Formats: sequence, C-alpha cells, structure tokens
Amino acid sequence: MAHTQPKDEHPLANILINVIVPVLILSLFSKDPVLQAMLGKAVRPWHLGPVKAIILALALPIGYGIWYFVKTRKPNFFSGIGLLSVVLTGGLTLYLWNPDGTVKANAGLFFGLKEALIPLMLGIAILFSQRTANPLIRVFLYNASIFDIPKIEGRIAELAAESAYTQLLLGATRLFATSFFLSSLMNLGLAQWFFRGFDAQAVDALEVYNGIIAKITGWGFAVIGLPILIFLFFTLMRLLAGLRRLTGLKDDELMLPR
Repeated sequence: MAHTQPKDEHPLANILINVIVPVLILSLFSKDPVLQAMLGKAVRPWHLGPVKAIILALALPIGYGIWYFVKTRKPNFFSGIGLLSVVLTGGLTLYLWNPDGTVKANAGLFFGLKEALIPLMLGIAILFSQRTANPLIRVFLYNASIFDIPKIEGRIAELAAESAYTQLLLGATRLFATSFFLSSLMNLGLAQWFFRGFDAQAVDALEVYNGIIAKITGWGFAVIGLPILIFLFFTLMRLLAGLRRLTGLKDDELMLPR
C-alpha cells in the first residue's frame, strides 16, 4: 500500500501565521480599554490590553508549530527557528514588564540583542556544520530539492575534483553565513531605531512596547529579509558558476526541473 507523504509547510502560511497576524494583533489589540476610557478616547471591542494581546500574538505561532509537528510527526527547521524566536520574545517580555505597568530600562537594547541572537547563532552554526556530515548549507541552499546532487557528485568523482568541490562548498558556506551575520547587525540596529525615545515609565508603556514589537516584526521582515534574499541569490549564482566550471554541466543539468 502506498503511503501518502505529508505535505511540506507552505511558506505563505508560515509568513501569515508567524509574522503578519501577530503584527496585526499587537498593532490593533494592545490598547488598554481602561486607559482609553481614562483618556476620554473611544473603547473598541478589539481593545484587549497589552497583556492579552501579546499572549494571543504569541499563542498563534506556538500553536501552529505544535500542530505542524503533531500532524507530520517530523520537526520543521524553519518552523523551529520561528518557534524559538516567539518563545524568546515571550520570555523577554515577561522579564521586561514590571508589575506596575512600566517597562525596565534599556528594553530596546535587550530586545535588540534578542533579535540579533538567532541569526548570529545560525551564522555560526552554518560555519561549524561544514565540518560535520550534514552541513547546514545543504538544508538552506544546496539540497536535493534544487540540485541534481547525485549527478553532480558522480561527475566530480569521474573528474577527481573532490578537493576543488569541497573548497567551492566551503566558500559558498562562508558567503551564506555572512548574510546571517549581516542580518544580526541589522536586527540590532532596527530595534534600536524603533525603541528610540521610548519612555519606559509612561502610563501606556506596555501598550507602546507592544506597538514597537509589532513594527520591528513587520519592518524586519521587509528591511532585513530582502537583503538576505539578495545575498542568497548571489550565493546561488556563485555556486552555480563554480559547479559549471568544475563539472562542465549546464544549469539545466545541475538543477532539477521546477
């Protein structure tokens, strides 16, 4: 009997659940109804307050990650990274929020370091994984869903070009890891930019904090994601050029049909 393979996670669903919807929740639901009434402003049904809003915003990607694992019975690398980011955001928020409704000093620095941590760790992991049997570049870029690796490595063996092949993959790994180090710096800078002028002792500090987190999440996807994609494309082109030079194969022979 044939077994149906579970479908891979759809990238649009990942973006929607881990980025877009949490941003909307933090942006629209964070206003405190009691504070709104005190200030003489309109209170809307969706004004849940900062605590409930951040719980709801974090619960959605966490729930999705758990659901995906239960459904497929296998971990998803990219969902795992997103889930780790969500858990770190929630844990850091619990630390930064004071019981009196204020926020600890240097919240922007702490959050910026949190944002920089994951791409920094990924960059280091990509570099060191090259020494293992399962280099991470084969997860992100040079994998069997894009390249005809058996054909490539068969040709490399025929030409006895293993040493040059290893150096090519090492160069691609270093270039790709650099993109994550760049992302780490940009994450830190973006957090500092949006937290500039933040009054941690203000009456609506928690509400403003949630709004800043929403901006960092939304803008981070565009401001940081686009350069990383460009860097990824450049790495792919360099890798293809090197493989053509080593194997004599054309692009349509190196890559699987899409």
